[in-house]
Amino acid sequence: MAELIGDLRAETDALRALLPSPDDAEWERPTPAEGWAVRDQVSHLAWFDDAAVLAATDPGAFAALSAGAGSVDDLAAESRGMPPAELLAWFDAARGRSLEVFAGLGARERVPWFGPPMSAASFVTARLMETWAHGQDVADALGVVREPTDRLRHVAMLGFRARPFSFAVRGLPVPDEPVRVELAMPGGGAWTAGPEDAPSSVRGTLLGFCLAVTQRAHLSDTGLELAGEPARAWMEIAQAFAGPPGKGRAPRG
Repeated sequence: MAELIGDLRAETDALRALLPSPDDAEWERPTPAEGWAVRDQVSHLAWFDDAAVLAATDPGAFAALSAGAGSVDDLAAESRGMPPAELLAWFDAARGRSLEVFAGLGARERVPWFGPPMSAASFVTARLMETWAHGQDVADALGVVREPTDRLRHVAMLGFRARPFSFAVRGLPVPDEPVRVELAMPGGGAWTAGPEDAPSSVRGTLLGFCLAVTQRAHLSDTGLELAGEPARAWMEIAQAFAGPPGKGRAPRG
């Protein structure tokens, strides 16, 4: 948990460094997420950080919140009148509270969420994934190329474990065939998952895989090498995040 929280804090700092100053018009710049500006990416993270604190500290109140919550688009729209300075203050406060609460959780402690309850370790990993993925939207909107870090191993693990969910959320049968994943890490070495003898595999970079499973790049733009139909069928719909099937991204070409 200490490692996860430390990496979430570092990912938060990386996102914070990307964000425009409060008086900058870039807050209204459209991001690749249809209908969302930079401001909406930040308000989304802040709202769900507040929800995460509630889930970890008051499950009953969280259940009431989740039952009445609208769509993510509705939630983003509710905050569009907030000045950027207030939005930044909200995000900083909400993320600070969440980090403090997460630090008091045991790794296996169960935490309710909008899907099934998760272990606290998976819960924090999901917040890190969301921070990186929405940070990618901000970076793309601002024309910034981010250097990948080994923190992406957490996102990759979440994406790998979410393989059954990627099929189930679309009403598709979950394949029985295993898939091997072998990815080059930015800092050197390899991140691997799945049986070594699996006939189907995904190979490439840690960044490419994470862009695919968070649907921040079209599969054809990730540089991933797919062997076998099980790998291709999965990666064409891979989804590391909860909720309904994502729309993904169009090919850059």
